[in-house]
Amino acid sequence: MQVNIVKYWDRIRSSFWFVPIIMAVGAVTLAFVTVAFDSRMTDWLRRTLGWTFVDGAAGASSVMGTIAGSMITIAGVVFSMTLVALSLASSQFGSRMLRNFMRDTTTQVVLGTFVSTFLYCLLVLRTIRRVEEALFVPHLSVLLGVVLAVVSVGVLIYFIHHVSVSLQANEIVARVSRELIEGIDRVFPEQIGRGAPQIPAKPPDASFINAFDREARPVGATGDGYLQFIDPDVLLPLAMEEDVVLRLERRPGQYVVADQPLVLVWPGDRATAKLISQIRSAFILGSQRTPRQDTEFTINQLVEIAVRALSTGVNDPFTAIACVDHLGSALSRLAQHETPSPYRHDEQDQLRLITPAVSFSIFADAAFNQIRQNSRSSAAVTIRLLETIAVVAEFAHRAEDRAALQRHAEMINRGAREGLSERKDRQVVGERYQAVSQLLSEPAAPDK
Repeated sequence: MQVNIVKYWDRIRSSFWFVPIIMAVGAVTLAFVTVAFDSRMTDWLRRTLGWTFVDGAAGASSVMGTIAGSMITIAGVVFSMTLVALSLASSQFGSRMLRNFMRDTTTQVVLGTFVSTFLYCLLVLRTIRRVEEALFVPHLSVLLGVVLAVVSVGVLIYFIHHVSVSLQANEIVARVSRELIEGIDRVFPEQIGRGAPQIPAKPPDASFINAFDREARPVGATGDGYLQFIDPDVLLPLAMEEDVVLRLERRPGQYVVADQPLVLVWPGDRATAKLISQIRSAFILGSQRTPRQDTEFTINQLVEIAVRALSTGVNDPFTAIACVDHLGSALSRLAQHETPSPYRHDEQDQLRLITPAVSFSIFADAAFNQIRQNSRSSAAVTIRLLETIAVVAEFAHRAEDRAALQRHAEMINRGAREGLSERKDRQVVGERYQAVSQLLSEPAAPDK
């Protein structure tokens, strides 16, 4: 149930309609409230403060009509600017970046501001009566409409600035990088396991593994798609309740074919139809990957920007270098996090859940492989890759993490020798490689 809420909330956050609708509803409510206040307090305002709208009903109608017409016109201009920005982002950085633009709260609020101001003025306009025997001018409501119009002008100016900034390559890369770091902190929290039963470091013995592989029953997927969410609050209590061991065969971000195993249940004879249905409810499939539980997806976004920048049609190594810098920042943080154990136990220290192993090497491969393959002929990007590995090496204290960095440094150096035509460039790359290798060969500094 919880993962369904997360899925729909993520979909709503990535839409252009949710925030404007909420603001429009608020504007409708505000219009009725202010008009009701005006209907009771207009005489008091006129008698006590001596304040009324200058030209009476005619002037108030003219002002509110002008504001309403201009707001809906500007709303159309804002929609057009947004679509142009989406088109440019899609062609320059890839269609997967559209989701990041659609999640931009500023754009959603700007659209909502003009739509809600239009609705407010329209609803107030209909209450103004010009007939002498039923004259009614909601002075306070009209004043508030003028204030909203002034605010909308300021919002329009800010929106033009915001669009100009948000389309800059460095700003887009930085925004994706912030989302990546947030994802790392969410998936690999600093205090993972604290306060929970101690999880033994060693895996189950070989006899259990053999029995598990022989007797476990697979639970297949109900359809095709990317695995977007796995509900951790369902599987572990379910395994405890049914006295079974569950092993997850897929992790978020992987593509699943119908009937492909999602989970193995051991012992297999306890996998009833009810249990299988409950297990399937913990897995959410979709047509695209999402970064909520799939940290590798956000890495791939940065990699896609870098690869597009390295293409012959774009030829923008500076954007690729910016992507490499931010990937290095994310990997440096990842190297400082403890890798969670794939084995989950209950309070009686009984093994209940086995998750796919996630390691630093997997994310390093996702970050470096495609950029390395596409930058063989670019000395600047190749050198920055080696420099980034040197930076990450300062934070990598596990031997397996340093081995993964060394492996990538060797492949980068080998690719440069084959792809760079200038001897001096190959020499500089070789010097950087030697410095990185020496750094990685030194004993890792202890954790602070």
